[in-house]
Amino acid sequence: MDFLRPASWEEALAAKAEHPTAVPIAGGTDVMVEINFDHRRPGHLLDLTRVGDLYEWEAAEDSVRVGASVPYTRIMENLRAELPGLALASHTVASPQIRNRGGVGGNLGTASPAGDAHPALLAAGAEVEAESVRGSRRIPIDEFYTGVKRNALAPDELIRAVHVKKADGPQQYSKVGTRNAMVIAVCAFGLALHPRTRTVRTGIGSAAPTPIRAKAAEEFLNAALEEGGFWDNGKIITPSVAQRFAQLCSGACNPIDDVRGTASYRRHAVGVMARRTLTWTWESYRGARRLTEGAA
Repeated sequence: MDFLRPASWEEALAAKAEHPTAVPIAGGTDVMVEINFDHRRPGHLLDLTRVGDLYEWEAAEDSVRVGASVPYTRIMENLRAELPGLALASHTVASPQIRNRGGVGGNLGTASPAGDAHPALLAAGAEVEAESVRGSRRIPIDEFYTGVKRNALAPDELIRAVHVKKADGPQQYSKVGTRNAMVIAVCAFGLALHPRTRTVRTGIGSAAPTPIRAKAAEEFLNAALEEGGFWDNGKIITPSVAQRFAQLCSGACNPIDDVRGTASYRRHAVGVMARRTLTWTWESYRGARRLTEGAA
């Protein structure tokens, strides 16, 4: 196994172009586990730890660009207001040591359906910034996951950053695991309210071959909120609407039985998380709305 260690982003792209099968490594929290258990034996490892740009983030007027190697700890500490869903997901990642090393780029590159960041990124409508010596492009998160642990990157491309719109409404994240720390998700659920467009987006992890959205559930809820005037009147969402939303989220799943949980349990758990996160996010929306009205 050869170890490539570029000192700049340009050198990294050149190395990836010359060795398309080289496996990028930054935090190493996914790649090194696979190597240690002999699940992967790449010909080349591409160490990106000296590429400083990958550890930076910047906030624009309506979005945040998060470098691929920005650790989860820094997302939790610095981007909680702008990216609340991703910050909540970051809290659930393994241990403090791993949160200090791992970043969103690794989750995206591995593309495991159990990756903690995926539901939050799907709910927020993120875009993945990919680059090669041929140029750069942004891949909508909905088009990024192409199969079990497969993504839309070309062989010579690297993930440079992820672009996420600043939250314009409440966001939530929920995860079920066999314990509270150092655990792979049995299933996970992300929800984001987007009051400006009067839409809701979801993200589901570890309940299908790839991370997915519950699009039928989103369409139902968007219509119910609009028809009932909920965005304007701020009323409590009726139990029947919440229950139907939960059922549709469960129906979007295509899980398997494995050592962490059964398919039927995953469907049930996703429904429970969907109903609970909808309740939490809507109560936050109603509370913010009351504060705004009171200030006026």
